[in-house]
Amino acid sequence: MNYSYKEEVQKHFEAVAYSLERWRRRNRYYYQDIEALCRFLIPQGSRVLEIGSGNGDLLAALGCGAGLGIDFSASMVALARERHPDLQFLCQDAEKLELGEQRFDYILLAGVVGYLADVQTVLEQLLPYCHHRTRVVILFHNYLWEPILRIGERIGERMPQPAQNWLSVADVRSLLAITGYTVVKQGRRLLVPRRVPLVSNWLNRYVARLPLVEHLCLTQYIVARSPAAWGDALPSCSVIIPARNESGNIRAALERLPKLGSRTEVIFVEGHSQDDTWAVIVQAAREYAGRWEIRIFQQPGRGKGDAVRFAFEQATGDVLFILDADLTVPPEDLPKFFRVIASGRGEFINGSRLIYPRSRQAMPWLNTLANKFFGAVFSYLLDQPLKDTLCGTKVLWRTDYRKIAAGRTYFGDFDPFGDFDLLFGAAKLNLQIVEVPIRYQPRVYGQSNIAHFREGLLLLRMCVFAGRRIKFW
Repeated sequence: MNYSYKEEVQKHFEAVAYSLERWRRRNRYYYQDIEALCRFLIPQGSRVLEIGSGNGDLLAALGCGAGLGIDFSASMVALARERHPDLQFLCQDAEKLELGEQRFDYILLAGVVGYLADVQTVLEQLLPYCHHRTRVVILFHNYLWEPILRIGERIGERMPQPAQNWLSVADVRSLLAITGYTVVKQGRRLLVPRRVPLVSNWLNRYVARLPLVEHLCLTQYIVARSPAAWGDALPSCSVIIPARNESGNIRAALERLPKLGSRTEVIFVEGHSQDDTWAVIVQAAREYAGRWEIRIFQQPGRGKGDAVRFAFEQATGDVLFILDADLTVPPEDLPKFFRVIASGRGEFINGSRLIYPRSRQAMPWLNTLANKFFGAVFSYLLDQPLKDTLCGTKVLWRTDYRKIAAGRTYFGDFDPFGDFDLLFGAAKLNLQIVEVPIRYQPRVYGQSNIAHFREGLLLLRMCVFAGRRIKFW
């Protein structure tokens, strides 16, 4: 039965191959939105494999570093080669892929899962072509639109379709789970798939992204990470400690910090302190030189964000840690973060202070309320669950940080905190963001550098910025 279905679909696309361009022109607005979504999800220069590549236009629109399209219709492959001679296209059955030793950064299945005879087998076939950073991007129609799309076919506004699978988001997530992939992001878009002047763009950019309304959108997408392992060797680590007016915590940080990975580098960045923090750092670096690999710097710019970015550029470890010098996040908890990232159970590890009980001295009730509010808002804006966006302890791979830094042209220099530059960049790169609960401690030395009202206004500005650049783009 599966073979006959596959044959039926193959014959259909052989027949419509050379009329595809006419249908694409008729539904140009829809196809332009698909291209825009894929360009948002897939960074330029990536190595991309597209399953069900059709005439190759979508693959060509991505600006791939290297692009390979697979289609089981010989006519479609011939058309794609003619239209895009700079890309590679092969006529193969996705259930029986033979691509040699190639590995890809992104594997794209745009509108193709509805035509696959065995989705599970195809997802399994993709595994040998994944490395430990590969993302699988799946775009598919919302089954609520089935009757509308059927009507579109009958009145000649949509290309005729063969019998197809109508999968829900839950169905696709389940298929990814049983084949070993981990979903890192999902979303919906396109409430109005035809251009209506002054109406379509506004509805699709703003109204379509609202809670509940988004469930009515035509296009659904899921981004999943492959189960490929990072490797057996323990990675090295760099612990970044930004310090401003924290002289009483410097030695305690070095005393309490555990060894991490194959090598632990400690980087202090002193930020224009009004006390003797820099002198204490210099002395402590001498005292603990036999125990730690310590590097010390005075911050050239201003603000924690600038200090973190400066230190990350100096770091040599495979994994980058941020440890606030106030030690409200216990240094003893850093091995928990290391185990999660080294095991591949997460790629961007964010601390969460809001799970375990904490004293009012460590976090007053108004701060707790604000943190929970902003956590909920950013979870919605980033399409990834976050409980505590403001915890200073964050851990990521240095290779991923370099990609975040390279992609800063998209966001610009917007973040004085440093937290959101990293979070937004990780969300844009489709990294798997996970949270590690920590027991938040009161300060034992010094006073907080936070100006609550001013920084509350800055956080609201961050929400608006995330909305514009990530949610409502």
